[in-house]
Amino acid sequence: MAKNANIKVKPWCPFCGENIDPPTELAQRKMNEFTAGRCKCGAVYTCDPTGFNVGAAMVECMVYACNDNWDLAWELTPDEDYISGRLDKYDEQTHQVVELGNLDGRKIKGVLYFIRLSRDYAELSKNLENHKTKQGVITGSEGNRDIPEMEPARDPKRKRKRASKQDVEKMAEASDIDALVDLAFDNLKTLRYLQRLLYVPDEAKRWQYAHIIGQVCRRLSTRKPGAVSDLLHRMYEACTDSAATHWGLIESIGSIIAARPDIFGGFTRHLLMFRNTPSSMNHVLWALGTIAAKRPDLVRSTPFYSLFPFVTNPDPTTRGLAVRLFGMIDAQEVKSSIAELSGDKEQIIYYSDGKPVHTTVGELAREAITKIGPDKDER
Repeated sequence: MAKNANIKVKPWCPFCGENIDPPTELAQRKMNEFTAGRCKCGAVYTCDPTGFNVGAAMVECMVYACNDNWDLAWELTPDEDYISGRLDKYDEQTHQVVELGNLDGRKIKGVLYFIRLSRDYAELSKNLENHKTKQGVITGSEGNRDIPEMEPARDPKRKRKRASKQDVEKMAEASDIDALVDLAFDNLKTLRYLQRLLYVPDEAKRWQYAHIIGQVCRRLSTRKPGAVSDLLHRMYEACTDSAATHWGLIESIGSIIAARPDIFGGFTRHLLMFRNTPSSMNHVLWALGTIAAKRPDLVRSTPFYSLFPFVTNPDPTTRGLAVRLFGMIDAQEVKSSIAELSGDKEQIIYYSDGKPVHTTVGELAREAITKIGPDKDER
């Protein structure tokens, strides 16, 4: 790459990492000073194209997040009731973030300011008297299910701990989630050290570490969702590197998304890229099934029908993980194929919460049929 190359990229949500649409004028707004938009994860954002009115953009973004309820907006407490983020050097004309802040002789100083409400205030905002219902601002009851409590604010004057590979490994061996979360807040290198642990030859340990990574990210994301989003991006990049092994990465990605589907659900569809790779096939099925246990709608919104042939795969583990997944998402489309496996006595092992589960393909098939229930025309 040329020295001092001016990198231009599409803007992304700092919480979930997904590309966002250009902010637009909102006809029903009272203020209309800034353009605004919404991310699929529930975050809202406003644009200050000059970079000189960020304070006003912040206020309008907060009011927008609260559906024009000023009283609620002024009651919110940063980091407890909402999390915020921003992208600098944004060019509203081309909808790009410009690395050097200069494009075709123009100074680029635009700012996108983001806010994402916590569960309690999102629900409060939706249910207030005289509240204007606006579809899509909050992810809904499905998205608000099983959201962790906001992590306590760390003392900014505390002496920060330094993360080391040895300390992280000891904490992970002991499944000390609390210690790992504290260390991650002090030093984000903790996440990189956890990722490195996945390259252990012991498969059982990889599953344990993948589960731990998901739980650490679940709590860290209440205050630092951007750090978790960056980790997901790094893991996906590592998965696409054909010259490197990606032990434990798909499992960890699935664990992270399942732990916070309300924020990182947008990453689900990318798992399908690895469905036809023999070394990743079963891990993709496991990850999608684990996500579907929390949010089946996230999997059903992907082209999941491409996974139907796995129900009749010669490998029993593949068959078992496929029927487990399809049971979670109420896949009436393959119910008859799953029913044919109810007598399959092939034994398999899959992992749940980092621990092995011994079962048979037939048992998983019968569980899936129970979850799917009767055909729609019989209901």
